[in-house]
Amino acid sequence: MPTPLPQISSRAWEHPADRAALNTLRAIPGFDEVVRRVAGFITERGVRQLFLANAVKVGPQQRPKLDSLLTDVCTTLDWPDRPELYVTQSPKVNAYAIGFEHPFIVVNSEALELLPDDDERRFLLAHELGHIMSGHMTYRTIALILLAIGTGTLPFPLGVALLPFQLALLEWHRKSELSTDRAGLLAVQEPLVAHRTFMRMAGGPDYGDTASVEEFMRQAAAYETGGDSWDKILKLVNTAFREHPFNTVRAGELERWRTGGTYDLILAGTYTRRGDDGQGLKDDYADAANYYSDKANQAMSSVGDAFNRARDAFADAFKG
Repeated sequence: MPTPLPQISSRAWEHPADRAALNTLRAIPGFDEVVRRVAGFITERGVRQLFLANAVKVGPQQRPKLDSLLTDVCTTLDWPDRPELYVTQSPKVNAYAIGFEHPFIVVNSEALELLPDDDERRFLLAHELGHIMSGHMTYRTIALILLAIGTGTLPFPLGVALLPFQLALLEWHRKSELSTDRAGLLAVQEPLVAHRTFMRMAGGPDYGDTASVEEFMRQAAAYETGGDSWDKILKLVNTAFREHPFNTVRAGELERWRTGGTYDLILAGTYTRRGDDGQGLKDDYADAANYYSDKANQAMSSVGDAFNRARDAFADAFKG
């Protein structure tokens, strides 16, 4: 069984860019007004009623194995306010936490089909519990609604006005996923399980063939470090409207955190506990800046190279 982590604070696992991105999001002029207006159209009770009406509520007498896995996760992460859990029929591999004051977890049926192993399901549930423990829920719920609506379905002026908010929400949404991947790992305490989960989400079941987590991790490293400056720009474009980071990126980020020393310290009992997590916003920005400084420099250099190549190609096209 995993080592229990009494009173662990979400600060212990949060990605350095998560809180900084969220606070930057809140600082966008008009953002809080958008959130207030969207939140005014929905109620947590109404959302819960939808799942009570057309999903299966998990409990000791209903999918008791899955119910027990959530209990294990709450025990390991020492979270007393156990959320409700629902399974809904859907062909999309996904799970999410939703709600405001009393958020609950929803797992799509296809996710259970894809992840038959109990530890993989623990990882999935712990990831969603991590969002609840990190206080992500108001903004993630708003993000889910805005993404479900889509700016393309709105009148053109309103869609254009909301697009920056959508992009900013998505950027933070992706950072929050990197945080709670760490919560998932802390709950299962088996890196192979986490990486195998990412591999399955990227490529589906092995269908009786051989699937190698080691090869998948090599692929993750190749995606991160390979390619020229044009490839790096394509990565930015391909990512901009995604809810989640690519699975190779998530695997690589999680492995980097695991081998960086913090993970081992947490398992040894050295971690921030709830009530003792008073780091300020300036520290959030500093941590994020330190983490991303090298990557940012590399990205800017790559973008500069790409524009130089574009300029040269344009000039060559009109020679003679």
